[in-house]
Amino acid sequence: MLEKLIIKNVALIDSAEINFIKGLNVLSGETGAGKSVIIESLNFVLGAKADKSLIRNGANECLVRAEFNVSDNTILKTVFDDLELEYDDTLIILRKFSVDGKSTIKVNGETVTASMLKRITVNLVDVHGQSEHFYLLKSSNQLKLLDKICGEEINVVKAELLNEYSQYKKIKTELEELGGDDSARLTRLDILDYQINEIENADLKSGEEEQLLEIRNQLNNQEKIIYALKTVKCAIDDEGGVVDILSNAIRSISSISDLSVEYSNLYDKLSSIYSEIDDSSEITASLLDSFEYPEYNLDEIENRLDQIKLLKKKYGNDIEDIFAFLNKAKEEKDKLENFNFIAENLLKQKESCEKKLYNQYNVLSELRRKSARDFSINILNELSELGMKKASFAVTFNGFPSIEDCKFNSANGMDEIEFNFSANLGEPLKPLSAVISGGEMSRFMLAVKAQTAKYSDVSTFIFDEIDAGISGVVAKVVAEKFARIAKDVQIIAITHLPQISSMADNNLLIEKRDDGEKTLTYVNKLDNQQKINEIIRLTGGNASSDAAKINAKELIEQAEKFKNNL
Repeated sequence: MLEKLIIKNVALIDSAEINFIKGLNVLSGETGAGKSVIIESLNFVLGAKADKSLIRNGANECLVRAEFNVSDNTILKTVFDDLELEYDDTLIILRKFSVDGKSTIKVNGETVTASMLKRITVNLVDVHGQSEHFYLLKSSNQLKLLDKICGEEINVVKAELLNEYSQYKKIKTELEELGGDDSARLTRLDILDYQINEIENADLKSGEEEQLLEIRNQLNNQEKIIYALKTVKCAIDDEGGVVDILSNAIRSISSISDLSVEYSNLYDKLSSIYSEIDDSSEITASLLDSFEYPEYNLDEIENRLDQIKLLKKKYGNDIEDIFAFLNKAKEEKDKLENFNFIAENLLKQKESCEKKLYNQYNVLSELRRKSARDFSINILNELSELGMKKASFAVTFNGFPSIEDCKFNSANGMDEIEFNFSANLGEPLKPLSAVISGGEMSRFMLAVKAQTAKYSDVSTFIFDEIDAGISGVVAKVVAEKFARIAKDVQIIAITHLPQISSMADNNLLIEKRDDGEKTLTYVNKLDNQQKINEIIRLTGGNASSDAAKINAKELIEQAEKFKNNL
């Protein structure tokens, strides 16, 4: 829901801050006061193409800032995740455009591109007649809306269809993995045989490479190792070595160890060191005795390591990966060798799945077509109430394929639909995207919203030019439809009609003032007395007339009574 719109240096607006509420927000004012500037500003911040003519004369740049309450908007959160943006319950969009053509867009303080902005705003605001933000211009969104109208029954069918389609894709994948024609399978079998034989003939063992690398390292450094070990042995055991020196020291300290606790502790420590050195001497001797690899030849080790390296290059990062590749190759070979049996079974499963899918596609399409017929009748009834008795509307479906021509490439059925509309008798039905915007289009969209508002993913609807060609009873009907829709979503409407203005939950007056040097547009929230005065103006009455005041108050009272009874 749009909560605040801040506009600076846009057309005749120097600076304006507009607060919107949930429900029906109505903007009114004299012709030429600048009501359209509000819509242009909103379109600009939502991602519409920027134009230098938007910038107020004498200013270097224009700025529009929009604040939305988007709590519990799961669709928008998904978009933010896809765009790697931080999601918050308050969405703040800031857009600037300068006279030199530079544009800046920020979403919650992070700079984004124009395309990213449109992805975010397409599910926020539905501005009639503006293709950038008109949610229902896209046939894919029309189908989503129709499915919501179908209710829970279609959800059950779609859930079953999704399960069947997942199974179908799995079967197709298994068939593809079996290989192509006989020639391709034989070629693949030859390759697998070669790979399996190469790995098995290598007779690899787990941990073999690490062991060989260690032995190779030892053999390459054997002189260095033997010299180091002999040096240690001599330093410990030779005459005058560590053992002799330490033995003399222990004998000397033992002669006084009973004279003091300190001497006794020193004796114990030296004895412990002697024991450690004696152990080191035995370990060194053992290492020297065992330093022989008669079963290994350095050239043979190098050849074996080269063989393992080559196998790793072909089949995996280590020996365990090579074993995994071998097992997978054997499984694939088994499938190919038993192709006829497995393929025949899979083809039977595929055919069975296709029959089930086709039946489910039909059931899904019938549900949609039935809802579409009811929906079309309801829209025509709405249009008739809105004074468009000669209008036409239909939901058209693509031709449904035969089972032989069906591609089975969707878990959402085979339907493609289009909302088609004609405002006048004798005019052909056209897709919404081809219909010129205007008062008639506004009333058509009002009819659609009256039927679908509770199903919509969009939380804010904006109506401009809704007044064109209507008055009296139809104006009252429009106002009442606004009130009904505004119970579920936010509406922002620009109007010249007192019936709509009296129905508003939030009245905003657009005024143009001349200070002698320049003309500026201002936006003011109306209190109850100001609302009465504005309705008097819209009815063409005299503000000082008691009858005009009574009439305005009655309009407001009737509107409040209508809203209270909803």
